[in-house]
Amino acid sequence: MSKTRQSDQQISLDLSNEPDDKPAPSAPTRAHDTDALLASPDKMDALLDQWQQMEWIRPLDVGFARLIRTLSAEQGEALHPLVLLLSALVSHQVGRGHVCIDLANLFADAGSILSLPPEDSVEAAGGLRTGETVCPEPDSILARVSLEDSLALLDKAQAVSDGSLTTPLVLNETRLYLRRFWRYEQRIAEGIQARLAMSSPLQDAHSDMATTLGLALTALFGPPVDIDFQRLACALAARSRFSVITGGPGTGKTTTVVKLLAALQAIAGKSGQRGGRKHRIRLAAPTGKAAARLNESIGGAVSRLPLSQLPGNVTPDDIPTRVTTLHRLLGSRPDTRRFRHNRDNLLLVDILVIDEASMIDMDLMASVFDALPATAQLILLGDKDQLASVDAGAVLGELCQRAADAHYTPETSCWLEAITGHSIPDNLSDASGQPLDQAVAMLRKSHRFSEDSGIRTLAEAVNTDTLDAGILRACRDGEFDDVIWLNGRNPTPEPSNALAMICSHAVSGTPEAFREQGRGRIANHQPLPPPVGYHQYLSLLNNHELDERSPRVDWDSLALQVLEAFSDFQILCALRKGPWGVEGINDLVARHLLAEKHITRAEGWYPGRPVLVTGNDYNLGLMNGDVGITFSVPWDRNQQGEPKDTLRVAFPATDGSDGIRWISPSRLQQLETVYAMTVHKSQGSEFNHTCLVLPDRLSPIMTRELIYTGITRARNWFSLITGDASVLRDSVHQQVRRASGLAQRLSQP
Repeated sequence: MSKTRQSDQQISLDLSNEPDDKPAPSAPTRAHDTDALLASPDKMDALLDQWQQMEWIRPLDVGFARLIRTLSAEQGEALHPLVLLLSALVSHQVGRGHVCIDLANLFADAGSILSLPPEDSVEAAGGLRTGETVCPEPDSILARVSLEDSLALLDKAQAVSDGSLTTPLVLNETRLYLRRFWRYEQRIAEGIQARLAMSSPLQDAHSDMATTLGLALTALFGPPVDIDFQRLACALAARSRFSVITGGPGTGKTTTVVKLLAALQAIAGKSGQRGGRKHRIRLAAPTGKAAARLNESIGGAVSRLPLSQLPGNVTPDDIPTRVTTLHRLLGSRPDTRRFRHNRDNLLLVDILVIDEASMIDMDLMASVFDALPATAQLILLGDKDQLASVDAGAVLGELCQRAADAHYTPETSCWLEAITGHSIPDNLSDASGQPLDQAVAMLRKSHRFSEDSGIRTLAEAVNTDTLDAGILRACRDGEFDDVIWLNGRNPTPEPSNALAMICSHAVSGTPEAFREQGRGRIANHQPLPPPVGYHQYLSLLNNHELDERSPRVDWDSLALQVLEAFSDFQILCALRKGPWGVEGINDLVARHLLAEKHITRAEGWYPGRPVLVTGNDYNLGLMNGDVGITFSVPWDRNQQGEPKDTLRVAFPATDGSDGIRWISPSRLQQLETVYAMTVHKSQGSEFNHTCLVLPDRLSPIMTRELIYTGITRARNWFSLITGDASVLRDSVHQQVRRASGLAQRLSQP
């Protein structure tokens, strides 16, 4: 670490002569305590250690701050305590999903930006008091420093640069980054901008290739009548080496991208430059579950394509139907963030399609751009309103910030009209639209839910922050065919009663809770399948007639049926810990199923135990998010040579073969029981019937995106159980705001 020294002029924090109107630190923090912290690196270090002991910040955060101090000392610099504090805080924010920490926002509202102390901390607001000892909170310290002084101190620090030097911290305007995440953001922005800047042979709407695109779209969508946003999305994505197609559930993202790929292959087949050679296309998703779901839907979408009507001699073999995980595609290396495919070993691909892109964090997206050939086309699919990735970054959300209003330039609008026959509405046009806007398409019509669907109504109200008393009353009173708020009539239910309701619901799905079972209709007016609970998969598992003489193919068939039945119903929780979290609900449901004699035990391994893989296991070929069911199978022999029952966990194969992989429980290391899963873990999945469990109090994790994601995991039925009715209403007003500079980078010329 090295940095050219600036002037040694002392930067004064002027702690003793503050303006009279500056707010005083909140009690019980004392001003002179804070002054001492800002004057002594040792005292600041000790404070960070206290915060770690109270679990306000992680050991990693403290360790990083101390590393910065050590490296600075090696350069002959006495690190200022404020820089030590900010080093720990930027690491803390990365752990909370932020790519950086925006110091302007931090100094304006440190309490809400940092969420320190945590809401579930045992210490009272104002700090930990032990006798006469007070542990100040971050906002009380930062309140005594100005943004300007902090920027000056960071600019002077040896550990910080603008990125041109190899320093562990990077300051870009008012955003402070860990260098690694600054590089991720930079690589993603460079990869997108380079592709957006590439000229397209389709740009001339009267060229042969553009004419082929228009003919292909007519074959795929029919003659243009009413404005079709799927058609517009295909046209827009076809002319750019980078594109995003976003839309809510049922808007047809899979159908759209399959038609897009068919159109691109038609153009390639007619292209003299390519000599009729078709594109090499790969399909990927962030998790095994998301890949499996896309596998299920894409084959049917390809089979419905009118390929014989397309120009370019497109065949079914030209449209891939096999989906892999991104980690498998890139070639994961165990125990490292590096991949086999990188800038020195590029993927052999012309077009890469990534589904469920909202789940991709900054690290993984940067790795995708590293592994893509410079001319390869990247197409991202996803719902911009879903939860962001668990790790740092909200890439899709940033790319789609302006998607609702499109911002298509007059040039783009004219081109789209020439290619598709659709006139672009005035409200989607913008003469000052940015280059990224011209590559983002939003699907706006749901083909899954009817206009009067409760799931659709509730999801839209949550997403637009228009959830009112009328919609809540309709959910509570069963006025929707497909939505029920089971304990909505009781604003503050007795916890034991609400938890018992969860157990009952988990077993049966309580179809009687819905106004008329089977009355609901999906958009094409077909009856909805009835709501179910976990009794369905357990009944299949416990009442089969297979034995040691049954061929393995029959056991595979049974496992597929059980796994499909299990995926019909899922409890989703906002929290992980506590009685309302995944850990408490899983234990509660297991004990209830044991009491009802659906399972033989409630702990450890037993037939019927559903498990969720929580970490990638490359040796077993299992990925984070894969779900399996435990079976008792008579395949082993005892000492007398007689068949004996042995536990095996059945996982669906992820190669699209409908096969089953049977794995011994002893080989599974990272997993948890999954009668309930977090809403975060449910991303990339859909269930016939979903029950969302909300806790009895609000927390920072309870956001609009979380509620929306939980609701939209339901394909046909949605039920809600709350510990407190106000939590639903209040959560909708909280939004995920992840600090990053990606959108700003892409908006710059």
